[in-house]
Amino acid sequence: MCELIETELGTRVSTCGYSYSSLIGNWFNIFLCGGDCAEDIETHLHDTLSAIPGNKVSKADTMLRCLKELSVKNTPFTSTSGNIYQFNINEKINSLLVKSLLATGQIEKEKWYDFDYDNQIIVHKKYDAQKTYKKTTGYNPGIASIDNHIVYIENRDGNANVKTNQAETLKRAYKPLIDNKIKVRRSRMDAGSYAKEIIEVVAANSELFYIRANRCDSLTEQILQIESWKTVEVNFTTYQVASLKFFQFFEDKNYRLVVQREKSDDPQLDLFEGKKFIYRCILTNDHQSTEKEIIEYYNQRGTSEKIFDVMNNDFGWTHLPCSDMEYNTVYMIITAMLKNFYHYILPKISKFFTDISPTTRLKRFKFRFICVSGRWVYQNRQWKLRLYTDRPYERLVA
Repeated sequence: MCELIETELGTRVSTCGYSYSSLIGNWFNIFLCGGDCAEDIETHLHDTLSAIPGNKVSKADTMLRCLKELSVKNTPFTSTSGNIYQFNINEKINSLLVKSLLATGQIEKEKWYDFDYDNQIIVHKKYDAQKTYKKTTGYNPGIASIDNHIVYIENRDGNANVKTNQAETLKRAYKPLIDNKIKVRRSRMDAGSYAKEIIEVVAANSELFYIRANRCDSLTEQILQIESWKTVEVNFTTYQVASLKFFQFFEDKNYRLVVQREKSDDPQLDLFEGKKFIYRCILTNDHQSTEKEIIEYYNQRGTSEKIFDVMNNDFGWTHLPCSDMEYNTVYMIITAMLKNFYHYILPKISKFFTDISPTTRLKRFKFRFICVSGRWVYQNRQWKLRLYTDRPYERLVA
């Protein structure tokens, strides 16, 4: 892995003393040992980490300087309304993000995967923070994932509309997958991707897609003309479902709109139907699956969105280290790579530690695996780690 990092990111100046792989390793050590910022490596962890033979422990300012070295300048984009927003597009480190997953075998070439894309508010109060639609300040990056692994991050101003330049963002997100012969079977996105130019990009880069559709006057008129509804149960809730041909953007495409509705508890009657329903629509080109299967598959987006909770609370996204978007973007991509590394080692450890599972969160992992008494001893001309525990650590070496 060190060789891959140095090949992809290049070699630092020899006078620097630390390679990119060793600095990324220092970031990983911080999170594994309970820290959440670069300063923890000097304030709390330096003596412990320095005791590891061959481990090069840098200072906090060296780790932060690494982010600056790997950064690229922001790119301004103008929205259809004339507003200018700053985006940060770091293709080099995003390429490393995908290649590191290939190197660990977490994804494989020539295999089919499901692709998820979403925008996530990263709350902070740095000087370049912009007010978001949630009335907080921060960034609003676009994040792509496959099989619960982050594969692409593109940062953007917090006040940028999610549809602004999203079609181009998705082209850049699909590109490293295509370049590495990773196939996208299905793409799944929320209503923030419901726009003609975005749908065209998604359809061109995946066999099937599922995008939440926004209701408009013409779509509402179509829905109200549906006469035949099926009753299905999804997650213990009863819905009425139907399908209709989609005409809004593409008259020449054979796209399908899956509509689900459920009765609302709102006592106010609907002016058109005499009953109050909540409608949800999914646009897809999948004509083989039933309405229930499509709804159930789309609802699994909730699982992929747990990635954001893990990144915020386990890997430092709530404590961005810098005051510039370009540096923080590097940090976010590196920590996403560390999260992928963490989920690579978990299944291996869980084979021998019954109280650790492949889905164990980092806090629990630190208490059940990292926190153990031990010391390094020099024996037979080599360093050995002696642990004072009866837990099966030796089986990980065998």
